[in-house]
Amino acid sequence: MRSDGELLEAWQGGDRAAGEALFERYYAVLVRFFANKIGGDPMDLIQETFVGCVSGQARLRDRQGFRSFLFGIAYNQLKKHYERQRVAGERFDPATQTAADLSPGPGTMLTRSREQRLLVEALRRLPVRHQVVLELYYWEELTSREIAEALELPEGTVRTRLRRARVVLEAALGEVGEDPRVYEATRDDLDGWAARVRAAQGG
Repeated sequence: MRSDGELLEAWQGGDRAAGEALFERYYAVLVRFFANKIGGDPMDLIQETFVGCVSGQARLRDRQGFRSFLFGIAYNQLKKHYERQRVAGERFDPATQTAADLSPGPGTMLTRSREQRLLVEALRRLPVRHQVVLELYYWEELTSREIAEALELPEGTVRTRLRRARVVLEAALGEVGEDPRVYEATRDDLDGWAARVRAAQGG
């Protein structure tokens, strides 16, 4: 089976079958990435992400680092999407604005249990940059080094952001958790609940 990098290189060279194979390999992953951050169908953003992969293929220095490369482009497309939603004169600030602010209403991510819904709702209340780093770490299972590559940050910054994001998430869980028992179960087994949300989304 050809690697992600090999498929991307072949697609960039005109091999449509390679592009279709890469699209199928990562379509569900990108649906999950965008589903909890925007309202409606994410297909346009998914297509723009793959177009960005092809046009930016020369920047992929390590063929084994395709997932970081992909998520970096997806995050840039998300930021562009949020910028397009802003009124004249306003700018998107991932350090302060949340998916709940920028895309009101429930996210499109399907969840099965109260704990999963609680976690998803709490994540949407985090500043986008915290939400993204947590989801890449817990749901997509990227290492701090891979997240640093995706977001073009020092690895130490990513580790600091992960610690801070988890503290902020615990506070958000407290705000949305009506039943203290559900809140405590979600907080105390964050790794487990995140893994189950990921599994529910086909990952």
